[in-house]
Amino acid sequence: MNTIFFDLGIIIILATVGGFIARALKQPLISSYIIMGVILGPVLHFVADMAMVEVLSDIGIAFLLFIVGIELDVKRLKDIGAIATGGALLQMVASFLMGFGIFTLLHFTQMQSVYAGIILMFSSTMVVIKLLVDKSQLETLHGRIIVGTLLMQDVIAVMLLSVLARSGDFSIGSLAFSLFLGGLVFGVAWFFSKVLFPQLFKFAARSQELFFLLSLSVCFAFAIAFEYIGFSIAIGGFVAGLMLGNLPYNIEIISKVKNLRDFFATIFFVSMGIRLTFDTLTQYTVPFLVLLGLTVIVLPFFTFLITLLFGYNRRVAFLSAVTLSQVSEFALIAVHVGIGAGHIEEGFFSLTIMVALASIIVTSYLVKYEDSLYKFFLPLLKKFDRFVNVKKTLAHHTPHAEHDVVLIGYDRTGYTILRSLRKLKRDVVVVDFNPDVINMLIEHKIPCLYGDIGDDEVLEELHLDKVKLVISTIPAHRDTMLLIKKIRGVNNNAKIIVTAYVVDEALSLYDEGADYVIVPHLLGGQHAGVLLEKVSNDLDMLIKTKIAHIGELKAHNARHKKHLSRKTQ
Repeated sequence: MNTIFFDLGIIIILATVGGFIARALKQPLISSYIIMGVILGPVLHFVADMAMVEVLSDIGIAFLLFIVGIELDVKRLKDIGAIATGGALLQMVASFLMGFGIFTLLHFTQMQSVYAGIILMFSSTMVVIKLLVDKSQLETLHGRIIVGTLLMQDVIAVMLLSVLARSGDFSIGSLAFSLFLGGLVFGVAWFFSKVLFPQLFKFAARSQELFFLLSLSVCFAFAIAFEYIGFSIAIGGFVAGLMLGNLPYNIEIISKVKNLRDFFATIFFVSMGIRLTFDTLTQYTVPFLVLLGLTVIVLPFFTFLITLLFGYNRRVAFLSAVTLSQVSEFALIAVHVGIGAGHIEEGFFSLTIMVALASIIVTSYLVKYEDSLYKFFLPLLKKFDRFVNVKKTLAHHTPHAEHDVVLIGYDRTGYTILRSLRKLKRDVVVVDFNPDVINMLIEHKIPCLYGDIGDDEVLEELHLDKVKLVISTIPAHRDTMLLIKKIRGVNNNAKIIVTAYVVDEALSLYDEGADYVIVPHLLGGQHAGVLLEKVSNDLDMLIKTKIAHIGELKAHNARHKKHLSRKTQ
């Protein structure tokens, strides 16, 4: 049997099995890939052709950074201001100095201490984005802070990888030369993206096969070019992605290449586990515990303090901190490059893999139970309020103001409900966790407050003991149950209208004390039924209803676009 085909087949089959297990246990897929690599390599000694695995791993890294380059949106750094740039840089510098200093005290070599600092500098873009998407937190304030921080880390990581790939030391001269070459190549890339590639991709877009091949050709061309001038193929892949990210076809390119990226990236992460060596790992027990403690305890504390210092409240700071508490895939790539450059040995690589694996697993649980952890640590977190001046409150609402109606959740049905409440001249305050929504409401001088119903501090500001009506369009069942309990504990007279997507959950909300439960798909069906009764035999009424509905949609869309255009100016 062909050895390469056999090894590759075993890797993919085991990775698939691990993926199913991870999915069933609700664990990150990356962790399962590394574990399956450990089973194949150190446990079973199954994979024979490691040279082939390493080549495929390098291709996986190139495609990984190729997609990162395409998806890199600098405009998102503007949305959350200084913390995505200054805050991220401050956090990375502090992390590097801490890792370098502690490992120097542990009597590691200077180069090993440097790599220990590098390991602590970056959080995992792949893992964090997956966690935010799974919890629908990508567009929250802390989600945007995290994404902005990750984007800045990605930029610095790519620059750092170029230095590691070119130099055996960290002299100022080598750094300056690397930055000069990097700037020169970025300039060439920008020229191609503006002049040559728009026309090439416009022509290639007529054929899906040619379009796919052209995308791959750009990635490979720049990877080869960068490898030739002394950088790495990973840096070339990133620059190629960055260049194509400016094209109007960037989303289509991602859709074409993403599956290929996932295939090779899976091999890369499995190879991390294959290369793990237990015999050398025993001598790194203390460094492993130190690095893991720094990653999941000390670094989140740094992130929490930095976020507070930039003016955000303690809940936003806490959620940002726990989500960023893991070792990045960039750290694995950096150490991988370091071995190839002769900076460090395989044992240090095994240490990095173990810390990455453990920290990713810990982070998944921290994010899963972040609300409970926040409540548990709240008495301790409040002590830091005296050291900071929280400015990013995102509210058009005074803490002592009382309102008759509380509307939780503006998007979707909340927009129509708010319009009806204002027509009725009801005194209403809106609560939403999307900062864009809150900023738009502030512009229109509508009483509003940033936050979510799982935050007791937000509920306290709403004076639930005085409200007459609470309407929630948020379908999160657990948070809605807690909201009803909270209201009924202080106010038995308030009318409570909540939302559920599942009939069983709706019934349990009624049992808990809700006065009415909105079930969107049932309500939509009822509305469609009423509409059919009104217009089925009256064409004029149907046309009038259609025109009115289009007007409502356009008004809502125009208001949203107007706010977005002001943000980007």
